[in-house]
Amino acid sequence: MAIATINPATGETLKTYEPLTDDALEEKLARAAAAFESYRLTSPEQRVGWLRAAADALEADTDSVAELMTTEMGKTLASAKAEATKCVAALRWYADHGPALLEPVEKDAAAVKAERAYVTYQPLGVVLAIMPWNFPLWQAMRFAAPALMAGNVGLLKHASNVPQTALYMEELFRRAGFPDDVFQTLLVGSSTIEKVLRDDRVMAATLTGSGPAGQSVAAIAGDALKKTVLELGGSDPFIVMPSAHLDRAAEVATTARNQNNGQSCIAAKRFFVHRDVAEEFTRLFAEKIGALTVGDPMDPDTQIGPLATESGLQDVEDYVEDARSKGARIVVGGERVDRPGWFYEPTLVADVTPDMKMHSEEVFGPVAALYVVDSLDEAIRIANSHDYGLGSNLWSEDEEERTRFVRDIQSGMAFINGMTASYPDLPFGGIKQSGYGRELTELGMREFMNAKTVWVGPPSSEQSEGNTAGAAAE
Repeated sequence: MAIATINPATGETLKTYEPLTDDALEEKLARAAAAFESYRLTSPEQRVGWLRAAADALEADTDSVAELMTTEMGKTLASAKAEATKCVAALRWYADHGPALLEPVEKDAAAVKAERAYVTYQPLGVVLAIMPWNFPLWQAMRFAAPALMAGNVGLLKHASNVPQTALYMEELFRRAGFPDDVFQTLLVGSSTIEKVLRDDRVMAATLTGSGPAGQSVAAIAGDALKKTVLELGGSDPFIVMPSAHLDRAAEVATTARNQNNGQSCIAAKRFFVHRDVAEEFTRLFAEKIGALTVGDPMDPDTQIGPLATESGLQDVEDYVEDARSKGARIVVGGERVDRPGWFYEPTLVADVTPDMKMHSEEVFGPVAALYVVDSLDEAIRIANSHDYGLGSNLWSEDEEERTRFVRDIQSGMAFINGMTASYPDLPFGGIKQSGYGRELTELGMREFMNAKTVWVGPPSSEQSEGNTAGAAAE
């Protein structure tokens, strides 16, 4: 794929970039490694100051960077502004909490016959971030903010269709006062990732993207014995039980499926509705989906913009046509929008069966798959049969159902009576084919830190054979 800004609302190519030459890439890698040697010695207080300055600068840039994201990948302007605001909050969260998270964690010294025993968290070095286009600022920022607070150095290989957003991030951290080369954007194609990841100066990698991309990065990193965090696809279940407030559940379901024009890993995609309320919920859900306004993402009244790529639009159309040909009922939507650009109607597909591709694969667009079930157990069983395990939702006022849901659903996140979302205050990540590792909170920051055990013995004159004997037993 060319490195270019192509407006998905019109299909017009606005700006193209040449990928880095081998010499230019080598220079960036060398500069990143050199930057780490000094940046790791900066104090947490210095990093806090730079993070706060970045937050202030991004807050001032909200309108312009939102227009940039909307132009590059088609999210509505309101959604883009919200994304920028969320990034500001993440920067400030790590500025507020980072120093405490970097403090040594004391352990029971007496239990290990030491005068003092603790764990200190130290940065690993240069970390490669391979990021997707759907939340072009947020997904890169939820790596960058904790990584920079930890003392790591970042290299961003962003999706090829959001190059201007990628370059903006490098500029933002430079303007905020971070030392030179602490965060750099690499305008390179996917074929260059293996070379960068295998480079001895790169210590680890994080990827948000597709399953095949995750498998490739994990294999390369595994061969090189490098740490990775993977946040991959999702096909999140949204379960509605008879005790749920149906109108509210349908309202949230509409947002949960169609947020970001339906292009979100944690979007609810499969809707399991108890038979007792299926007819009413389906009616409410279809009404709300059908009322969404599709149009120019720059228009403040638009709720659904275009798909980010022409191939993405074709994929969505293929999933719906496959389901239709195998007996699914299209309750609302189900067609391309007849206008320039890559638009698809918000769609509700009912009577989904296991032989349909959307049953077992992730549909990355505004298409909801609806199932009618006879019990919570059935809903969980079908939900868990999927390869993915990112987020999940339950709508129920029954405490026993909530307990069973949290216990039995196979996912990295479980939300009850609300929409799955990411917050700096909560760990984010999945299981199964949705990846491994966690982003955000202290877990996200420590993924790329060395948890170094420190054992300090008593003065030599007071030492016994205890420690020596314990080491020998090991």
